[in-house]
Amino acid sequence: MFRKLCAEFFGTFWLVFGGCGSAVLAAAFPELGIGFAGVALAFGLTVLTMAYAVGHISGGHFNPAVTVGLFAGGRFPAKDVIPYIIVQTIGAIAAAAVLYSIASGKAGFDATANGFASNGFGEHSPDGFSLQAAIVAELVLTAFFLIIIHGATDKRAPAGFAPIAIGLGLTLIHLISIPVTNTSVNPARSTGVAIFQGTWAIEQLWVFWLVPLIGGIIGGLIYRCLLESKD
Repeated sequence: MFRKLCAEFFGTFWLVFGGCGSAVLAAAFPELGIGFAGVALAFGLTVLTMAYAVGHISGGHFNPAVTVGLFAGGRFPAKDVIPYIIVQTIGAIAAAAVLYSIASGKAGFDATANGFASNGFGEHSPDGFSLQAAIVAELVLTAFFLIIIHGATDKRAPAGFAPIAIGLGLTLIHLISIPVTNTSVNPARSTGVAIFQGTWAIEQLWVFWLVPLIGGIIGGLIYRCLLESKD
């Protein structure tokens, strides 16, 4: 179990550091910025690389919504859910702390003012989307992410390709929803950066815990009840 929790810590750290780091440090870099597409790809690559690196140890969740969704889908034991969520959240906060120490080395940096890649809705949505829009987007996208994960790791799926499908799935999710909420589908990712943003991101954080967790459960149940082989 210790090895599994270490794997989840490092995997979640890499996801937040790589994904949010690309948003904070590289997305709007003058003339050569990677933009939304680059940030979306960065998030997908973090999951793909760590799924191959440590997925065989812990299952490669790196996300409380994935852990809860896999439990709902009958793929993960109840006794391990809380330890996984705790260590994922700690990994996300640690990554955000390292990212903050780097970003604050630039003159004029202000995490409160620039948002620090935090998730938000209303006036804090990148394109002004409402709370209702944020809820629908996060719910649907998290549910489909869990369907992708369950399907890619099904015993009937081609072996060895699951990280590619999951990484590309997360990339697509970000391409869709960065303008809506800055894309969460991951409560740990939202928590890490919200702590360092320090104001509105913490006030709105409840949405990015509650909705992805519900979406994860829905996705897990859909696959378990409708798509999974009973043989």
